[in-house]
Amino acid sequence: MSGELAVSPLAPADFPVLPAVDGVELSTHAAGIRYRGRTDLMLAVLAEGTTVAGTFTSSLCPSAPVEWCRAILSSGRARALVVNSGNANAFTGRTGDEAARLTAETMAGALGLDATEIYLASTGVIGENLPQDVLARELPVVPSNLAPSDPATWRAAADAIRTTDTFAKGAAATAAFDGVGATVVGIAKGSGMIAPDMATMLAFVFTDAAITPEALQQLTTASVRRSFNRITVDSDTSTSDTTLVFATGALDNDLISGPGDPGFAELGAALDAVTLELAHQIVRDGEGATKFVTIEVTGAEHDEAASTIALAIANSPLVKTALAASDANWGRVVMAVGKAGQRADRDRLSIWIGDEQCAAAGVVADGYSEERATAHLLGDEVQLRVDVGIGDGTATVWTCDLTHGYININAGYRS
Repeated sequence: MSGELAVSPLAPADFPVLPAVDGVELSTHAAGIRYRGRTDLMLAVLAEGTTVAGTFTSSLCPSAPVEWCRAILSSGRARALVVNSGNANAFTGRTGDEAARLTAETMAGALGLDATEIYLASTGVIGENLPQDVLARELPVVPSNLAPSDPATWRAAADAIRTTDTFAKGAAATAAFDGVGATVVGIAKGSGMIAPDMATMLAFVFTDAAITPEALQQLTTASVRRSFNRITVDSDTSTSDTTLVFATGALDNDLISGPGDPGFAELGAALDAVTLELAHQIVRDGEGATKFVTIEVTGAEHDEAASTIALAIANSPLVKTALAASDANWGRVVMAVGKAGQRADRDRLSIWIGDEQCAAAGVVADGYSEERATAHLLGDEVQLRVDVGIGDGTATVWTCDLTHGYININAGYRS
């Protein structure tokens, strides 16, 4: 889209200082795939022996890079990651497959690796061919700028994968176990087309821990379920959603092979901290967003039902526009619960806006103050809570409000 977007009012004050991960080198490059003067290629080169795990979009129209990654993931091994922004290489047919293969094979030749060790991701406009002449010319240049991962190279990498993002996204955590400390670092992009069923979102996480591909996949699947699959900006699931987690094994720890091994739980907790922080940053950069919204559902038939209800609330345009206006119209929450298709009892339903209880036992709560509820909604951190009154199921999801800014960004996205 034309012009630069104003930084989201919900953005963190600064990009975090991300530590080095042994076994990871990074490079970025401005190839001119769609925009001039903007870095749009990111390369991560990984130490020999690096293991990998991943989750991908549930869209039935996946991008060529998603299909490439799915095809090679079973090896559990990785030596490089190549990401381009500006073009999603999605709905591009055989030409898209050729562009993905060209990317992998060209980079493999430049690095002296096998193409099946190179993972790909693309983000940007759907339905436009990724220019193969540009790839063939520019990809071999990228490795010349490789440098060890450090705060500066992580920031450059996070910037290179952005599209409509108004700020770069990164997070880090440490897992202490077995007498060592494992480092976990992640970068992500995402702002619109966000409703992961596994959103246009990409996330790449790196650790120096030694862990088998099977164990890493267990941790990754669980972590994505608790983070990226619990956020929504606009209810749209992208063709390109990709989360990849790489473990270089540079740390001197006993190999983690399953839940019973030292470090499995600790590494999982650190991974969760990173993915959840990245997920929250994606919501905070929701296109046009002015409020970060936490929705908690309790008392559902089971956890899956609670999640479905919470997402019905979070994805409702009527709820989201009311939040944008700081309108304490909790009747729209009732509507969303009712349409979710999960068991609910109207006469047991309770609703809170912040600490203010709006409804109880199917009617307006005694002492309810719309003034207090509105005061909470005037802030940029909003909490909605619903108790369904059926069982013990719980879920929390995160979303943002829906403003005219979202329309302005997406009405002119390709211009």
